[in-house]
Amino acid sequence: MLSGIEQAPIASELVANVFRTLAPGDVQLLPVSVEGEPERYFVVNATKVVDCIDEARCREVQHYDEDNPSPEYEGEYRWIYGLRIDPAKTEGAHVFRLKKFKMAFIVSEDIKNALEEAGNLGVSFERVTGPSTGQADQRT
Repeated sequence: MLSGIEQAPIASELVANVFRTLAPGDVQLLPVSVEGEPERYFVVNATKVVDCIDEARCREVQHYDEDNPSPEYEGEYRWIYGLRIDPAKTEGAHVFRLKKFKMAFIVSEDIKNALEEAGNLGVSFERVTGPSTGQADQRT
């Protein structure tokens, strides 16, 4: 599930505890009620925004129309295929959004591994470091 807050994920308490334990300074966990569900849920809001897109290593980038930009999207990416970041510029964050492409929700390898250990989450992960694979990207 995604919330209306920049499409932030909505997570069970088990998943929220992964973020609470491994990235307490990088996220804000907002309790929410899910109708018909007795379990507690949380919006996982990434509080850090990092400027670390490695445009030269991305497979393809699409900018908002430079001739007629919408003021709220000026200077931002419309879409990125084969997203790549520069890990040296992540400021040690384990969870963050990208400065000019806020729809991407980035987690460290440690967070990814802990989330996978938590069980079937209904999400997929894509590597954003290293060489681009050249395969079609899937986003969830």
